[in-house]
Amino acid sequence: MFRRILVPCDGSQGSERALFKAIDLAKLCEAELVLLTIYRHHSLLEASFSMVRPEDPGNLDDAMRGHAKEVVDYAKRVATDAGLKPRAFVKAGQPARGIVAFAAEHDCDLIVMGSRGLGSIEGYLLGSVSHKVTGLAGCPVMVV
Repeated sequence: MFRRILVPCDGSQGSERALFKAIDLAKLCEAELVLLTIYRHHSLLEASFSMVRPEDPGNLDDAMRGHAKEVVDYAKRVATDAGLKPRAFVKAGQPARGIVAFAAEHDCDLIVMGSRGLGSIEGYLLGSVSHKVTGLAGCPVMVV
């Protein structure tokens, strides 16, 4: 049925529910599970306004990348504990377009994702990431 299932992870409850559903599907279909976390790249101007650590602002992209790695590592542990051998990736960029491009580049034939993640207020105004992915993806998308 499905050979390679992509699960975009953002650390939200919806994302975790999607991960569990994808694990069940991967086992049922004997499919490969691919995990992806995409963090938003921040410009130097945006980083200069950061209030994350005012005494040591550092590089906002490094902080975002570190958090993204923690999120995907957690998802990988969950999938591994369930008996799968997932591959995990961290990328920078715009989430919806990044997910669709990654799915195409890695020949994923299903995307399983949460209906609402940790999107910004922009998501409420312009549409959620899951909504954008369903409109752009070249493969089926299961929204959990």
